Amino acid sequence: MATKAYILIETGVGKSKDVSDSLTSVSGVKTVDTVTGQYDIIATVEATDLNAIGEIVTGQVHTINGIMRTVTCLTVEPDQPA
Repeated sequence: MATKAYILIETGVGKSKDVSDSLTSVSGVKTVDTVTGQYDIIATVEATDLNAIGEIVTGQVHTINGIMRTVTCLTVEPDQPA
């Protein structure tokens, strides 16, 4: 089963569209939504494991021009019966 995370992204003024467009080309990013509130964008990321999520966030997302701050929220799945 894939590991899933939500990345809450704060962008610089006027950069939301550019950041959103850049995120859509990142491997592992499944959805990109522009939102209102404290954050400007919420991206959904899926990968094989926690380390792969970390590589996407630090190696690809954090390098996008216009991103000021991110918070990554990993999903948790309740134990499933066998």
